[in-house]
Amino acid sequence: MTEKETHETEEEGEEEKSTAPGLLQSADEKAARLEKALNKADTIVSRLEALKVEQTLGGKTEASVPPKEETPAEYTKKIMSGEQ
Repeated sequence: MTEKETHETEEEGEEEKSTAPGLLQSADEKAARLEKALNKADTIVSRLEALKVEQTLGGKTEASVPPKEETPAEYTKKIMSGEQ
């Protein structure tokens, strides 16, 4: 190896070392943002679960709407028109 080649490889090694802390810091920042977002999502899910429980116990859910009963005249009209 020549002196020039040795100097170039040393510079490349120094550049990799100098970018490594920057990458680690960036990764730490992204991990912190992700953790914060996950905590917020957990809070939202907990609130939605509590709301669903309140709706269920209060009788305000979509499933509590009784189906409309048809009169014999409505049933006959529906069958004669071919509706299903």
